[in-house]
Amino acid sequence: MHINFWQAFLIGMIYYLGNSTWLAGVGYYTLYRPLVAGTLVGFVLGDPVQGAIMGATINLIYLGFISAGGALPGDPALAGTVGTAIAIASGITPEAALALAVPIGLLGTLIWFARLTVNVIFIHWADAFAEKGDTRGVMLINVFPPQIFLFIISFFPVFLASLYGPEAIQSAIQLLGGKVLHVLIVIGGMMPALGIALNMRAIAKSDTMIYFFLGFFLTVYLNLNVIAVGAFAVVAAYIHIILSRGGNVHGTV
Repeated sequence: MHINFWQAFLIGMIYYLGNSTWLAGVGYYTLYRPLVAGTLVGFVLGDPVQGAIMGATINLIYLGFISAGGALPGDPALAGTVGTAIAIASGITPEAALALAVPIGLLGTLIWFARLTVNVIFIHWADAFAEKGDTRGVMLINVFPPQIFLFIISFFPVFLASLYGPEAIQSAIQLLGGKVLHVLIVIGGMMPALGIALNMRAIAKSDTMIYFFLGFFLTVYLNLNVIAVGAFAVVAAYIHIILSRGGNVHGTV
């Protein structure tokens, strides 16, 4: 499958908006996740179901994803968008796509650290306007230069990778033979264990393990689906927060 110019353009925009604050920060909780990004990439490429399958498979390794401070172990959005685009265009299996998504996600850390490094310059520009008492200048410097730079370093790499990457991957696989693809499938099959293990590490705590068993019993004995269990989980989380605050609904002591 060939990805045309406009499809590559839309895929680049999905990645950019997942990192940008234009969507009031919602992009980080939606487009930044491989499941959502992969589904949208699937829509762009005319196969949303396959996109959702690829995105959900890639999402498995990021179940325990945590970005504390400036540390970023991998870029889920880059893995979800480029990984899904290359997988659908190249016609490889979700397991092989998962193995390809890991190094793609690591490359995303370069974009992340470049963004943090260059944004320091914009902060000093904003400080200069603040010393003059120019609040409009502070606002403009905080919004436009960071977003323009983010667009350059996020949109164009994904646009070019989507436009030319699938053919390069297909050529590499054909050149290296079927054994390489088999190795990728085997590696991809093991990757979800990493994400699940990280997630279980967070669950297996004394104050959260009880909710894991609650969800398990609701599923087994009441035959509830995931959505129903999720609704109960929201109620339980609310009660847990209220109790942890000593019963104070407004969060003040």
